[in-house]
Amino acid sequence: MIARDLISDSLIPLKTSDSGAHALSVMDEYRVSHLPIVNNTSFLGMISDTDISNMNTVDDPLGNFALSLSGAYVKEDQPIYDVIQTFANMKLTLIPVLDDKDSYLGVITLANLVHNLAGITSIDTQGSIIILEINDKDYSLAQLSQIVEANEAKVLSSYITSYPDSTKLEVTLKISKLDIGSILQTFKRYDYIIKASYSNKDAYSETIQERFDSLMNYLNI
Repeated sequence: MIARDLISDSLIPLKTSDSGAHALSVMDEYRVSHLPIVNNTSFLGMISDTDISNMNTVDDPLGNFALSLSGAYVKEDQPIYDVIQTFANMKLTLIPVLDDKDSYLGVITLANLVHNLAGITSIDTQGSIIILEINDKDYSLAQLSQIVEANEAKVLSSYITSYPDSTKLEVTLKISKLDIGSILQTFKRYDYIIKASYSNKDAYSETIQERFDSLMNYLNI
């Protein structure tokens, strides 16, 4: 999935002739702290609520405001992981998407990003979760998948958590099967350390789904 696939059509960009007060009103309506400024298809930059607060009057046109954000955009062919990194590094509430000629195509909202990320990580797909602790030099997703598939299941998604000054990795697997007893036994037979496991029948998985649903309702703009 790339940036172009994540664009939201719900938000109309600002123009330099719009006032700071209008920008704040739009931010409040869409529950964001940043908005793109575009003239025709030319992306001029991003303005934040802090930029507007630093001006003497909010009635001035946005063309008079200094923009604190530079490079706050992604190109249409960048993968979703680049989009996530840009969101995190720049602490944005939305991010503009530009084509190869730097023309404005639209924005990716945080709500839309989280919704698509849920699909990639199979959060809303029935199954189970297994968390393993593995030495980094021993990590092989192919081997983990073989163990899961040998027990008539599939790895729906996986992600790795690493820690500073440690050679250990925490590997989280989303499995397509509710009954994972045989999978856990196979991991133990191959001397894998199982830190935790949960199925959709567990209260933990129900809590995760409830929290995700609550987050999506909060971000639904």
